[in-house]
Amino acid sequence: MTKKNIKISAEFKAQTTKAIVSILLFFITYIVMLVLSIKLTIWCIYAGISLIITKPMFFTLIAGIGIASLGILVVFFLIKFIFKSGKVDLSHLTEIKRSDEPELFKLIDEIVKEVGTKSPKRVYLSTDVNASVFYDSTFWSMFFPVKKNLQIGLGLVNTVTQSELKAILSHEFGHFSQKTMKVGSYVYNVNKVIFNLLYDNESYDQMAQKWSNSSGYFILFVLLTLKIIDGIKWILQQMYTIVNRSYMALSREMEFHADEIAANITGYDPLKSSLLRMSLAEYSYNSVLSFYDGQIINNKKSENIFKDQLFAFHYFAQENKLEIKNNLPQITDNVLNKFNKSRLVIKDQWASHPSVEDRIARLEKTGLISENIDNRTANSLFSNIEKTHLEFTQKLFQKVVYTSEASTLSFEDFQEKFNKDMVDNSFPKLYNGYYNNKNPMFFDVETINNSTQEIKLENLFSDEMINLVYTTISIQNDLDSIKQIANKTWNIKTFDYDGIKYKRKNSQELIKKLESELESFNQQILQNDIRIFQFFSNCESQIKYPSLLAGYYKIFFKYDKIYDRKYDIYIQLLNQLQFINVVTPYEQITANFKRIESYEEDLKRNIKEFLDSSDYESEISKEMRENFEQYLSRYLAYFDENQYNDHNLHILFTALNDYAFLLSRGYFLIKKMLLNYQLEVFKTAHPEIQIPTI
Repeated sequence: MTKKNIKISAEFKAQTTKAIVSILLFFITYIVMLVLSIKLTIWCIYAGISLIITKPMFFTLIAGIGIASLGILVVFFLIKFIFKSGKVDLSHLTEIKRSDEPELFKLIDEIVKEVGTKSPKRVYLSTDVNASVFYDSTFWSMFFPVKKNLQIGLGLVNTVTQSELKAILSHEFGHFSQKTMKVGSYVYNVNKVIFNLLYDNESYDQMAQKWSNSSGYFILFVLLTLKIIDGIKWILQQMYTIVNRSYMALSREMEFHADEIAANITGYDPLKSSLLRMSLAEYSYNSVLSFYDGQIINNKKSENIFKDQLFAFHYFAQENKLEIKNNLPQITDNVLNKFNKSRLVIKDQWASHPSVEDRIARLEKTGLISENIDNRTANSLFSNIEKTHLEFTQKLFQKVVYTSEASTLSFEDFQEKFNKDMVDNSFPKLYNGYYNNKNPMFFDVETINNSTQEIKLENLFSDEMINLVYTTISIQNDLDSIKQIANKTWNIKTFDYDGIKYKRKNSQELIKKLESELESFNQQILQNDIRIFQFFSNCESQIKYPSLLAGYYKIFFKYDKIYDRKYDIYIQLLNQLQFINVVTPYEQITANFKRIESYEEDLKRNIKEFLDSSDYESEISKEMRENFEQYLSRYLAYFDENQYNDHNLHILFTALNDYAFLLSRGYFLIKKMLLNYQLEVFKTAHPEIQIPTI
């Protein structure tokens, strides 16, 4: 592999300049606001004292104090972030030393030398599927050099080769060498200030409310203060947009630059393959965590979360028919794009990282081919990886609250239960993923006759038909995005579609074109859904089953029709309850809770239907049922004696979330009941055909 000198691109330099200018603009704006507020405070104090001296009496005393407090409250608002403690939580990380993992540190030393940068201050391990550079970003880090730390996630190490880990760490050490990371420290601290001023105002609001409640005369001055603060917040929101939009553009260039550094160390292929596999590694890890969330009720925890992750990793690889090489799934660009048929390209000004596709395209342009590939698992770099896995698994599950002492689930039991969960929560393989992200489209089953033409199963669920399904999904998503651009919900002036650049004013013409295209594709899918019904109806007739298929379709279409209305109850209630998250006057809180009573009546009626239905008996856990019964059994007061009743609110929100879960679960179960019945009649009609289970 021939290395080359990595030059900072003109775009990189331009974005760095923009980011620095935006930070300077913020500091200037903030100082101007602070100086003006101090002048306002001096004037208010002077005016208040003058008023009291000129005409000393009770009313002028109160008015003078009120006027003075106006300026003081504004100044305090602008400097309150200084009193906010900002300790970084590192409890999820474990520091390791050279003596703990000599081989890993040997690799780190090698990368440091090749990149030509400094060694990390500390090296931490976490359970994450990630690796990152971070530093203790404090106020002083904006002015003095700060050594950077390296975090390595064991969930990542578990799913890459040694060469891939070296490429990933070379990328991270590429950030070590970037002086522009100092800009990140400034942006981080600017964002902390802006966030504190815009959103972290509960204590300030309570102080202002207490001040206004201390005397009715002060209310006017507090209201004037809040109006001034609203203006300050508006300015800060504009500054937030300017600072972060410019920094995000720089951040994306920093990622490209770090990728090129990694390609110079290992060639582009190891980083490319790890990028392609990252989503599957994360999905596998999160699926295992989700599985153990469901085991909390049984007081079960993992024996080795990383061993479980690898099992899930290979399970999903088999599901997606991925090639296994070096005991790891190999994901190609085609696999990555299998389900994403979008032709819409919008420059996301708020993305801190480029897309995987863009990163790979830039990597391949380097032309740096790998020479010495080490395909041994990255786990083998550790002295005793199994011991490390067990320690981190134990640490991870220490945070979980169980009803009694938890016991470990053996790896054999995990495999069996995980397999069962996957089968229970997926559709039969007969359908080739056709129904994974679509539902049967509505048609009147009474008007459909059994087809006299031969319908082949392989055509109904062919790869071409699956491709058509995902094409329509992408067109629909693109349409929704373009409509948001057209009505200015998104502040985007230009975009690319299918390689052609469009302006916002030309988007209506494209919308009409896409709507016509979508309608045509949906008609093709509808006709396929009708043929599917005819095919399985023919199977039903062939084996002389009772005509149940039409009934299953009617049940599904009926549930599909009422689902949105029932789900809307959940959405409406959530929206109506948003006031709980902000400071709200007492009388308004009471009125708000009064307003949601009609929504609660609908919610309770639907919950009772779930409890009375035998269809949901196995889906409603003991805890879920008990909470539902508490919610239904009596009137719950959510606000008593000028304070929220947290216990009753917990019952409400738990009932609300469980209701949404059961509603979605019901949809899945009815859909699966229909698909399982189709599978049953097919297997009975064609016993000679073997259908895979996984």
